Amino acid sequence: MTYEEALTYIHSVVWRGSRLGLDRTYELMEKLGNPQKDLKFIHIAGTNGKGSASAMMASVLQEAGYKVGLYTSPFIYRFNERMQVNGEMIADEELAELTEMIQPFADSMEDSPTEFELITALAMVYFKRHECDIVVLEVGLGGALDSTNVIPVPELAVIMAIGLDHTAELGGTISEITEAKAGIIKEGGDVVAYGRDPEAEAVLARVCEERHASLYYPEYERLNPVLSDLEGQFFDYNGFQNLRISMPGLYQMYNAAVVIRAMQILNSKEKWYISDEAIRDGLAKTRWNGRFEILHRNPTVIIDGSHNPHGINATVESLKNYFEDTKLIFLIGVMADKDVEHIMDAVLPMAKEFVTVTPDNPRAMKADVLAEKLNQMGAPGVTAASSVEEGCRIALEKAGRTGVVCSIGSLYMVGDVTREMKKLLR
Repeated sequence: MTYEEALTYIHSVVWRGSRLGLDRTYELMEKLGNPQKDLKFIHIAGTNGKGSASAMMASVLQEAGYKVGLYTSPFIYRFNERMQVNGEMIADEELAELTEMIQPFADSMEDSPTEFELITALAMVYFKRHECDIVVLEVGLGGALDSTNVIPVPELAVIMAIGLDHTAELGGTISEITEAKAGIIKEGGDVVAYGRDPEAEAVLARVCEERHASLYYPEYERLNPVLSDLEGQFFDYNGFQNLRISMPGLYQMYNAAVVIRAMQILNSKEKWYISDEAIRDGLAKTRWNGRFEILHRNPTVIIDGSHNPHGINATVESLKNYFEDTKLIFLIGVMADKDVEHIMDAVLPMAKEFVTVTPDNPRAMKADVLAEKLNQMGAPGVTAASSVEEGCRIALEKAGRTGVVCSIGSLYMVGDVTREMKKLLR
């Protein structure tokens, strides 16, 4: 099997769709020898911040000298990004080899696994083969019924910020969504949570009590921003002075506080040691594409994958901090199931004009439909583009040399927007 054949098989229509439940994953793992039982995990759920926190934790643990697996979704540029060991993506040849090995087991199942379940199984085999000391495992959707939840009790369960997203699958209230994501909390486990929402905290407290799990929160009152600009941020936190993260976006300091708290809890366990130096260096070295990423200056081009009200509000807070009263050109594309009105509420006051595009995803909302919705909301200067390439060109023309373009709405268009912007800005 070649790399191309492997991707064709993984993305085959037979696996399409999201069907919650763990039976298929358990069956496939059993056929593969249950590789997940031979691994240690940090399991990360939440609405926003999962990817950034996962990247930070993997970087810190690598700096501490461990062999670290990292499992995330979706990918930005290449499928291989989804599974990494010590920052190196799975090689094309190994991806093809493992897919060929798994194929007969998946094909033999009466109830075929979904694409995500297949990829999760592939990743577990990959991490076991490479004898990872620990795997930072990002949930795909929800928690309780997500295929990643077939793992044993993790070293830590981490619940990042909770907001309204995927409400059709997870529920229409913060409590219902938190309940679904709290499904990764297992009997007697340790849990680190982002907090900052009383409704979510109440659910987490109850679930942890029911499952005899220990619940910890960052000490945000000890978080002191020192400097934040488009080059990165410095802050003090809980005894650490002048910690640096290279990622702008004010919310990243809060994500970093969760990571530090998680590392401190992990450090309290007998078999782990993460030095203060590893925490400091790991945070400073973390890079994560598509999260308030500064792609270019003059004009300033920002790529941010925020795609739900909670994430968009955090992005807007950062934009206000960095650009004050400047009006921005927003390049936007969303999935068809998104609540455009709630997503755009915070954005409208900052917008000079909008350019809408259709992300390359079968679930995407068409650019002209999105443009009409924005017009109905009274948005200024809305232009529907026929392609991402045209959308990027129009946005740059409208911004001129001194303006600001911010791309938001979906992680699924980050890679395409980045590629087109780089071509146009050469």
